[in-house]
Amino acid sequence: MAELRPSGAPGPTAPPAPGPTAPPAFASLFPPGLHAIYGECRRLYPDQPNPLQVTAIVKYWLGGPDPLDYVSMYRNVGSPSANIPEHWHYISFGLSDLYGDNRVHEFTGTDGPSGFGFELTFRLKRETGESAPPTWPAELMQGLARYVFQSENTFCSGDHVSWHSPLDNSESRIQHMLLTEDPQMQPVQTPFGVVTFLQIVGVCTEELHAAQQWNGQGILELLRTVPIAGGPWLITDMRRGETIFEIDPHLQERVDKGIETDGSNLSGVSAKCAWDDLSRPPEDDEDSRSICIGTQPRRLSGKDTEQIRETLRRGLEINSKPVLPPINPQRQNGLTHDRAPSRKDSLESDSSTAIIPHELIRTRQLESVHLKFNQESGALIPLCLRGRLLHGRHFTYKSITGDMAITFVSTGVEGAFATEEHPYAAHGPWLQILLTEEFVEKMLEDLEDLTSPEEFKLPKEYSWPEKKLKVSILPDMVFDSPLH
Repeated sequence: MAELRPSGAPGPTAPPAPGPTAPPAFASLFPPGLHAIYGECRRLYPDQPNPLQVTAIVKYWLGGPDPLDYVSMYRNVGSPSANIPEHWHYISFGLSDLYGDNRVHEFTGTDGPSGFGFELTFRLKRETGESAPPTWPAELMQGLARYVFQSENTFCSGDHVSWHSPLDNSESRIQHMLLTEDPQMQPVQTPFGVVTFLQIVGVCTEELHAAQQWNGQGILELLRTVPIAGGPWLITDMRRGETIFEIDPHLQERVDKGIETDGSNLSGVSAKCAWDDLSRPPEDDEDSRSICIGTQPRRLSGKDTEQIRETLRRGLEINSKPVLPPINPQRQNGLTHDRAPSRKDSLESDSSTAIIPHELIRTRQLESVHLKFNQESGALIPLCLRGRLLHGRHFTYKSITGDMAITFVSTGVEGAFATEEHPYAAHGPWLQILLTEEFVEKMLEDLEDLTSPEEFKLPKEYSWPEKKLKVSILPDMVFDSPLH
């Protein structure tokens, strides 16, 4: 639960925002991390010392449901001459370390990131006659913050968020998000580390799909060129009724060319998926099957988790050589992507099953496998094949309903335990599938209808007997059952 009040109004846990002339005794009582971010806000909005603010009544560190202590809302006049309309500017407080006393974030020093290292911002076009900012963006930001706190995965510029619902719960076509650097907010050095500002950008489903098939940064650049779709400051207009491709059909050609030239930098997704080893009868459980119907799947070991996490990170680097990190305790050097590492293994499970020692899980070569995806995950298979494998890269599906993962690799990926001689290989519940370029082209032909999933009924099955590979597209409820 949250309340709306001017930030200068005394609250139950926080004093008013200090200005440049705040009394020294008052400033010393103000949380230092919060004070530092307010300083950047005051630089940008010197004439708005006490903006309206959505405040969590019960703070997260006191057991409340909302991770963000505050969301401040400013009125930005924009710049009509530069096609930047007047808008509301929302800024979060709480993903970074505001207090420095370990009540929310572990203090790790001043040189690294403060808390998760970033705060969220959002720019919403101001409607004519609108005198106060809508408060729904604050709840949207709380939703993203809950994901970050629960998963301990961070965001970075170019990331996308599949939301599958109008951001303001209306009938709007703006139903998903991209993330980018805020065009005005500068990084802040606080006593507890550095804070950057990531701006949420509302996009249509077609624009999200383009970002998945190509890359988020490319679509953000296209949005900047279309004033009604965001313009230079990427301002979200919930009343926008057309995609950038409907506004300017030539932009689709730029996306298609980008996909052909660059491939996709989407290296993996959390998904509803599973796999079965068809090489042996179900009752043979001498070694771990990844998904064994009616039994508890084994957990991913810590080192498998770390390798998959590195796989996802490395896949985001368009120009890096595609390499899967080795299965060993040493992490490879040379990681150039600026995404901050997760403070917790993002693939770690809360399952109560015993952790299998990494060295006791041998890599197994499989003769035949059955892959299972829900409709949303299955629709990404052509992207995986065309945008990743044909460009010599890899793509990972990590199950959100169980402890397992599927990684598709091309013959150009080094460090994979799947090989051309043994294209299906498993390390515990992690399956790797190596596909040759010739087979990828064949699969793309056979899976063409996946690009228009509304045209087929579930369940749907594809099979390549000569390759001993089967793929099924199944209803969501199959994955929601305890068996998966």
